[in-house]
Amino acid sequence: MDWKEKRKKTGIRRLGFSFVYAARGLYYVYKHEQNMKIHVFLTLFIVLLAISLDVGLLQIGMLLIVIGGVITLEMVNTAIERVVDLVSPTYHPLAKTAKDVAAAAVLIYSMIAVIVGIIVFYEPVMNLFL
Repeated sequence: MDWKEKRKKTGIRRLGFSFVYAARGLYYVYKHEQNMKIHVFLTLFIVLLAISLDVGLLQIGMLLIVIGGVITLEMVNTAIERVVDLVSPTYHPLAKTAKDVAAAAVLIYSMIAVIVGIIVFYEPVMNLFL
C-alpha cells in the first residue's frame, strides 16, 4: 500500500496534516535557502519600519502583498529547483533553463516589491528630513 492509499480522503485530520506539511515546507526553505533568510529579515525590518513611521493601513497592506509574493515565489523557485534536480541529476540545458527562469521570476517580483516599498516609504521618510 503506497502513501496515497493510506491517507484519509477528507476530514479535519487531513486538513490538520495539510497545515503540518505546509509548515514543514516553510521550515525547509528557511533552513536550506539563504535567500529566504534574507527575505524574512527584510520582512521584519520593513514591517517594523512601517509601524515606526506610522504608515497607513492601506500601504501596510500593499507591503504585505508584495512581501508575501516574494516569499511565495522563493518557495516555488525552491520547489522547481528540487524537482529539476530529482529528474535531471546530471547537467542538462533545459534543466538549467527551468532553474534560471524560476530564479528570474523571484528577481523580477523582488524588484517590483522594492519599487512598491519606495513608493510607500517615500513620503514618510521625506517627512523625517523636512
